[in-house]
Amino acid sequence: MKALSKQTRSIKPAEVEKNWHIIDADGLVVGRLAAIVANILRGKHKPSYTPHVDCGDHVIVINVDKVQFTGKKMGDKVYYKHTGHPGGIKETTPAKVLGGRFPERVLEKAVERMIPRGPLGRQQMKALHLYAGTEHPHDGQKPAVLDVASMNRKNKVTA
Repeated sequence: MKALSKQTRSIKPAEVEKNWHIIDADGLVVGRLAAIVANILRGKHKPSYTPHVDCGDHVIVINVDKVQFTGKKMGDKVYYKHTGHPGGIKETTPAKVLGGRFPERVLEKAVERMIPRGPLGRQQMKALHLYAGTEHPHDGQKPAVLDVASMNRKNKVTA
């Protein structure tokens, strides 16, 4: 019998195996979905997780324009951004963003704020692919379907 090693094994970038996952975001809660996606992008779902290496998987999210918020957050929540000029603070609501030209930005920003800032975080964010409709150009990668709604009853808004 082989003795157990007391050393933590750190995976090297060449040893990383990246898989592809696809998630249908129709009716899912934004924050809960973002937390699951962020963990997959970082690779925390793998036993070989190494904090300083990009060992996460690629994630495709379709129907991003149909994500939901709980309570009255769709109209009451406010997103702020600053133009860089004096008095240049702008505000918007999730309802305006989801109804606008780039509805993917709601989920993209939620995930981005859960990933560490820096070169490694930017590299991990490149593995996130968001699409407003059901069409995506990644069929060749044969993504595995990830059913987030069945993981927890709170992940999907029912009403």
